[in-house]
Amino acid sequence: MRAVLFALALLFSTPALCAPICFNRAGDTVRCDVKEAMPVGWRLPPDEAMRREMNQPHPRLSDILKVAAGLALFFALIALLPEFDGAQDQDWTGQDWDGREKRDPD
Repeated sequence: MRAVLFALALLFSTPALCAPICFNRAGDTVRCDVKEAMPVGWRLPPDEAMRREMNQPHPRLSDILKVAAGLALFFALIALLPEFDGAQDQDWTGQDWDGREKRDPD
């Protein structure tokens, strides 16, 4: 029953709409109510957009290597964590979650 209600809610719900995106003449994203904003839907001409893209700074190799080394260190630390599957007796301390000793129910 819950699955049917959930499916109906998804079927008849309206999607959320986001605010429109406006640009200024330089191609920067700005709020649509500021003075230098172009009309909604306006884009830079393709040649200007390509020129602007080419002038963006590219990441240096040293920055990429630093990120790769940080990720390798992170995954190495995860690999060094001890295994805990709860199946071994040594994984449990014999205490309940609130610190009291466990008792047998019988």
